[in-house]
Amino acid sequence: MDGCGAWRDNVFVERLWKSVRYERVYLHAYDSVAEAKRSIMQYMDWYNRSRPHSSRGKKTPDEAYAVMLSTVKLAA
Repeated sequence: MDGCGAWRDNVFVERLWKSVRYERVYLHAYDSVAEAKRSIMQYMDWYNRSRPHSSRGKKTPDEAYAVMLSTVKLAA
């Protein structure tokens, strides 16, 4: 997010939280906030490292970011 209040920023965040809710939160009954926090953090780790995304050419977010980062370093 760039901090300018662009509507696109909110779209990405809302889509992420929809995935979190439907793929993790609604499927579990948590006994405590700590358990929910731990479960959601595990999901976020899986989401970034292992879950391929169709919008990223079937790459994980970590893979897509690594490609972009190397391109930025070459431009600098």
